[in-house]
Amino acid sequence: MSVAALILAAGRSTRMGSNKLLEKLHGKPLVRHVAEAAHASIAQPVFVITGHESERVRAALDGLDLRFIHNPDYADGLSTSLKAGVAALPAEVTGVVVLLGDMPLVTSEAINAVIVAYEASPQSIAAVPVYDGEWGNPVLLSRGLFNAVQELEGDAGARKVLALRTSEVLEVPVPNNAVLIDLDTPEALAKARMKVV
Repeated sequence: MSVAALILAAGRSTRMGSNKLLEKLHGKPLVRHVAEAAHASIAQPVFVITGHESERVRAALDGLDLRFIHNPDYADGLSTSLKAGVAALPAEVTGVVVLLGDMPLVTSEAINAVIVAYEASPQSIAAVPVYDGEWGNPVLLSRGLFNAVQELEGDAGARKVLALRTSEVLEVPVPNNAVLIDLDTPEALAKARMKVV
């Protein structure tokens, strides 16, 4: 089985007021934290979907072995990035872990846990990390869902697809709440910066 990683890094960051992916946390842009975690995981290859300020996002990821896909329709919502990424995956990829560029606290261990659990459960259509009963990110989607993803529109993500088939989604318990924390507001970023790594 081959599971790729897909980092969604195309959004306009309207709630942050500036490009949140380029904001620094502990000396590194948020999106670089995500990319380094994906790169250190067992997911291969690692794709990054760019859109808003794509050149700046690519520059923030310089030196990492990544494959970039530009989404010219990024202003039309999250679904366009997800669709562009899924469409670009090589034929041998059986599943993809979808990471959000504003979730820099997610570790390679969390990514690996989802992949390993999914690979041991071939009947599952997807796998999600769960902390304290709540679904988090990243979400792993099997190739069997790729056609359904192509039907998404607007700002809808994969959750809309999974909501229709929850009994087939594998829940993977994780030990901390990093899978629930996205830094999409100045307040959330300030709170994260106060924590010592």
